[in-house]
Amino acid sequence: MNLEHEEHAMPIATTLKSYLDDKNVQYASVEHPHTESAMDSAKSAHIPPHQLAKAVVLEDNAGFIVAVLPSNNRLNLGWVNEELERNLSLATEKELKALFKDCETGAIPALSNAYGLKVIWDDQLKHASDIYIEAGDHEHLIWLERRDFRKLMKDLPHTIISKDAEVGCWKY
Repeated sequence: MNLEHEEHAMPIATTLKSYLDDKNVQYASVEHPHTESAMDSAKSAHIPPHQLAKAVVLEDNAGFIVAVLPSNNRLNLGWVNEELERNLSLATEKELKALFKDCETGAIPALSNAYGLKVIWDDQLKHASDIYIEAGDHEHLIWLERRDFRKLMKDLPHTIISKDAEVGCWKY
């Protein structure tokens, strides 16, 4: 097997792959046409957008934290700041490149604890049957069963931190 082929055979960021293998979690790579946003990734992979968990990297003088929410939702920064008693704002693209060295810009995996970062996740993800996350590039997603996603996230803070971008409120 030549090296070039090997590189394309495993389209998952090395850090993320090591983390998933280490946690003994079953996952699969899902290929899709190149996209620039989580919502477009969900559409091109034919996945319900509420099942694709996107990562939004925030920072303040206490450091970085990654907010994980359904791709069809908008983060409510006020709710996150209130929950964590912090004064967070969006991290810069330059900072993202330094934090996620093995990922393409804008393709940050929601399992950011694999990168040693703190995470807060949206309770709305608890109810999705399967969860998909960015694999670290703009052509692949990682599929996880709900129970495995919850197992990976169970010790991390979670609450409602986002709302549906179209409806404006969360419906049960």
